[in-house]
Amino acid sequence: MKDYGSRDTLFLDAVSEVRNGLLRAAGTSQQLGCECVIVQGSGTFGVESVLGSVAPRRGQGKVLVLINGAYGTRQLDMCQYLNIDAKALEYSDRSIVDIHDCLQELRADSSITHVSLIHHETTAGVLNPLRELAKAVKAEFPQVEIIVDSMSGFGAYELRMDWGIDFAVSSANKCIEGVPGFSFALCNRNALERTKGNGRSLSMDLYAQWANMEKTRQFRFTPPTHAILAFQKALQEWEAEGGHSGRLKRYEENYNTIKEGMESMGFSHYVSAPLRSALIMTWMMPSDRSFDFNKFYNSLAARGCVIYPGKTTEADTFRIGTIGRLYPHDCEKLLLAIREACAEMGVALPLNSNH
Repeated sequence: MKDYGSRDTLFLDAVSEVRNGLLRAAGTSQQLGCECVIVQGSGTFGVESVLGSVAPRRGQGKVLVLINGAYGTRQLDMCQYLNIDAKALEYSDRSIVDIHDCLQELRADSSITHVSLIHHETTAGVLNPLRELAKAVKAEFPQVEIIVDSMSGFGAYELRMDWGIDFAVSSANKCIEGVPGFSFALCNRNALERTKGNGRSLSMDLYAQWANMEKTRQFRFTPPTHAILAFQKALQEWEAEGGHSGRLKRYEENYNTIKEGMESMGFSHYVSAPLRSALIMTWMMPSDRSFDFNKFYNSLAARGCVIYPGKTTEADTFRIGTIGRLYPHDCEKLLLAIREACAEMGVALPLNSNH
């Protein structure tokens, strides 16, 4: 509950600790040639800052966006807004992106300078083959830079810059369990230095943000002081829990608790087992006419359990997240609330197989 000023030495030290800690989390450091740039705003701000800064402004760059959900589509929208030359490979939101297709596209179009993809596509909870794709692209096209949106993956699923990643973006309020307020870009320093002069926005110029922080240790514009201080503590707790593996272990316990309970009630998965992550689960909406999602949602919320409506366009679904400061006993509480909500609506459990 201490309030540090944005130019206070204690705050500047906290920023340095956060930046170095995030680099460690990605298996790297400044000494190994990487940088962490903090961007004020949500994860979308961070992704747009990277896309708007890395592609050359004079037309020599093209971004290949690999899309298997709403967040890949959002990247393509950003490119259109920013007048960045881009093309897309699109897949179902219940499928992973295809490495072979990506390589074929790079072989066919030598003007592509960047490949951008989502690590964990939150639309349906699909985990893309990031490590394998990055290594395959770099093996054949070392000059092509790789941009990764790891918003909801980083902190639970491993991400290492030495896989060949040039820019990885995540935010404070996902698997490291801070609060909303900033995003961050982990960058290969050489790639970051090449972005000088590319920025399409004053406030979201990634290179200018980094250069100023290196020169003065300060943000160019008002920093999210409280969110950074909260994240400093969250990062300490993340490391104490065992980093990626420790955090993922707890999330997998949450996932298995909910999975077993929901399956016993007759709910059906949207994504097949091999492609599902342990971070968010997408469930098919029951076809029982008594089931009303708004009533279901409000009943759960009244019991302290907040879930997500479906984001997929291919089916009528809803989603349950397992991340945050949650434990299996919290998930048991959710399952009880789901049973009570269904009873209130007159939905018989277990659901019939055709439901």
